[in-house]
Amino acid sequence: MDKNLIRWTALVVAAGAASLVLAACGSSGDTSAAHGGGHSPSPSTSSSAPAPQGRHNVADVAFAGGMIPHHRQAVEMADLAPSRAESPEVKRLAGEIKKAQDPEIKTLSGWLTSWSEQVPAEGAMDHSAHGDDGGMMTPEEMGNLKKASGKAFDMAFMQLMIKHHEGAVAMAKTETADGAFPDAKTMAGAIITSQTAEIARMNDLLGKS
Repeated sequence: MDKNLIRWTALVVAAGAASLVLAACGSSGDTSAAHGGGHSPSPSTSSSAPAPQGRHNVADVAFAGGMIPHHRQAVEMADLAPSRAESPEVKRLAGEIKKAQDPEIKTLSGWLTSWSEQVPAEGAMDHSAHGDDGGMMTPEEMGNLKKASGKAFDMAFMQLMIKHHEGAVAMAKTETADGAFPDAKTMAGAIITSQTAEIARMNDLLGKS
């Protein structure tokens, strides 16, 4: 009986050891799979999100919050051109400004929402990104532009838009220097390139008039 008991005990121990090894292997595989399952959605989620938390900073928030009202005013100015401008070049430029900046307003608003930040209300003017008026027109300047037509409108539109663009370029340069969110920095770079070119175009047109 003792020998049989010893033999039976040895078999039980061996079987238990084997099951432990198998369990450990299974556990290792499960852990690996769990890690793979835990990590794989992460890149997918972050790539589909407009602006994942932890990838933006205060400069990005200031850029988006300041550029939205800035762009809104540029679009408002551009909307006046079809009925008031005389120059085909001014009408064309206004159309290009509206086409470029309308989608950017939506993108900037989406970023702020994803960051749990407040989107500026219509008519709001946020100067936190640029310190002063950022080239924004005063209500009086906007009122005068709405009353102008023909060559007078063309001149006023370009003079005011040059100042407006210069403010946007300054804001964008601050974002490229201080921002952290890649998409915001990319947009800022595009704004610098496109609006600097538009400033040159308007200066040329003013020189010809």
